[in-house]
Amino acid sequence: MAAPPARARADYDYLIKLLLIGDSGVGKSCLLLRFSDGSFTTSFITTIGIDFKIRTIELDGKRIKLQIWDTAGQERFRTITTAYYRGAMGILLVYDVTDESSFNNIKNWIRNIEQHASDNVNKILVGNKADMDESKRAVPTSKGQALADEYGIKFFETSAKTNMNVEEVFFSVARDIKQRLAETDTKAEPQTIKINQQGQAAGSSEAAQKSACCGS
Repeated sequence: MAAPPARARADYDYLIKLLLIGDSGVGKSCLLLRFSDGSFTTSFITTIGIDFKIRTIELDGKRIKLQIWDTAGQERFRTITTAYYRGAMGILLVYDVTDESSFNNIKNWIRNIEQHASDNVNKILVGNKADMDESKRAVPTSKGQALADEYGIKFFETSAKTNMNVEEVFFSVARDIKQRLAETDTKAEPQTIKINQQGQAAGSSEAAQKSACCGS
């Protein structure tokens, strides 16, 4: 059974870990920088060359802390894969609409995800550099949509350069994850109440903890 979402310390309701996946040069770091727009704290883990940034957003009255991990050009180090995928709740699969091989490689990245990430991870397909001149485009929008449909995932075309759809992509995947976590919470609830009712003495401290967590 999946662990419940990290509960509010005070500053957030959900902590969500997102990954940016895709070939080198498709603009993953640019998307992340564009989304961060100065409101991020940055940590760089030099040993494995992974960058992660944090941004807290408001979604449907809840504060969501997004921890977004970027491979920062280290895609060739396959050894980082398992650690990188561990605990991921959402994955943005990014390709460059002007580079067909980066699009064709999405299937390999999805295989990687199936191997290393948890089964219920939310995936979203992102065709970046959509601001480029149509003459340079190698992957039509319809082709991206068809691939997303094949895997049953959402699809966006973005431009980190012009800020097209950047917020929308991150908000969309965050909303889907939040709904999934909220449903998991709801399903677990009756069981928790039952345990608390059975052993009043043992359950009372648990109940107090629960109201402290969720009552705010």
